[in-house]
Amino acid sequence: MSSLLADLAPLRDEFVALRHDLHTHPELGFEEKRTSAIVAQKLESWGYTVDRGFAGTGLVATLRLGTGTKTIGLRAEMDALPILETSNVPWQSAHKGTSHMCGHDGHTTMLLCAARYLASSRSFDGTLHLIFQPAEELLCGGSHMIDDGVFEKYPCDILFAQHNMPGYPAGNFYFHKQAAMASSDTVKITVNGTGGHGAFPQKARDPLLACAHLVTALQSIVSRNVDPFAPAVVTIGALTCGTAANVIPSQGEMLLTIRTMTDTVRELVLSRVTDIATLTAESFGCAARVDHLNGSPVLVNDAGAIDMARSVAAGIMGDDHCHDGPAFMGSEDFAFMLQAHPNGCYWFIGNGTEGCNSVPLHNGGFDFNDANILPGAAMFVGLVQRYLTPAQIS
Repeated sequence: MSSLLADLAPLRDEFVALRHDLHTHPELGFEEKRTSAIVAQKLESWGYTVDRGFAGTGLVATLRLGTGTKTIGLRAEMDALPILETSNVPWQSAHKGTSHMCGHDGHTTMLLCAARYLASSRSFDGTLHLIFQPAEELLCGGSHMIDDGVFEKYPCDILFAQHNMPGYPAGNFYFHKQAAMASSDTVKITVNGTGGHGAFPQKARDPLLACAHLVTALQSIVSRNVDPFAPAVVTIGALTCGTAANVIPSQGEMLLTIRTMTDTVRELVLSRVTDIATLTAESFGCAARVDHLNGSPVLVNDAGAIDMARSVAAGIMGDDHCHDGPAFMGSEDFAFMLQAHPNGCYWFIGNGTEGCNSVPLHNGGFDFNDANILPGAAMFVGLVQRYLTPAQIS
């Protein structure tokens, strides 16, 4: 394990260049046609069997060596975000308004680098599945791949993925057992009233007033319904209602994101959102409709898989580069895959503490740290070698 970084070093320039190319040409969820084609072409040239078309642009690459019966899965996501990049790096996005502000270009590159090394070294005995997923930012690409039968066709005994984290030292790994990332639910509340002239409010049923009270009322859920020791977030990210000063609109619309760390709290919060929206709107003579647009479950790491990943990281980077990480209220649709295959885990690699590498995720000034390509690839390689250890010849 300790020699992996040195073994991978000759690949550095090739994969830094690839990462920069992917960064310059970002693609949104379910539109990753160029990225998917590049990934497939490279994997096929290295000897992998590639099966394309999962969730449209997703793919699975398989390499079987030896006679081992165990199977490991490694996953990376490929999509970008609808964000204007302001990092000013030489490889900045060529597509205005679309950019890799979450580092998925780096995650894809780390897994490809590992794939290249494993194909050439042939240092495992068993079956390796590489899962390249679209639309993680939409929190549904993973579930769509599952719906398309990815794990029925390519079952995995154990499953791993990783993500960069700005503000933490590069090349350091952070692990958290059990519930590590929050569920995420996007909810739309439509409040219907009766429009009218702004000078005669008594003749209207004002949905804007109902929405204004609803913004405040919804904040009571976490403070008054959820156990103080159970993390939960209710954020109203958008409120649209009305277009003119002297017109009472007939409809208002709100968009919410809800994050929780347990299924019980998730169900409670979603139920209370519906109750409060319905009753608050009624109190102003309006009617509310609550639509659950999408959702992803809590990401739960298997304790044994975390111990394995941490042991591998320590063998590559040293114990001083491995840390207990916090749980995050951010969400990740790898949670769907761990829900389908609970034997697995997800960890973070620090992206750096200076410059664009320390800028928060989903910010236009962010950039993935190229210094993480080899450590991240080494983690994937080490896990494959550890889990698919060739049988000893006596």
